[in-house]
Amino acid sequence: MNIKDRVIQIIAEQAVLEPTDVKMDSTLEDLGIDSLGLVESIFAIEEEFDISVPFNANEPEQSDFDISSVASIISGIETLVKEQS
Repeated sequence: MNIKDRVIQIIAEQAVLEPTDVKMDSTLEDLGIDSLGLVESIFAIEEEFDISVPFNANEPEQSDFDISSVASIISGIETLVKEQS
């Protein structure tokens, strides 16, 4: 399974949706994911890919990680995974 599919699966699990309901231009808010769900998603993604996501839940606007849409999250994770290897 590629990074995109796995991230979509993790986000879908948090949102209690089918992966097919998660669109690339969806925001987490669109999907009904609150700040706690976001933190849980980030933890799941970090664990899945063995990476550290530069995201501070207490100050999301201060983070270097773009969570504005599903596409931006996937893009950020792909970059982190490449840097890791």
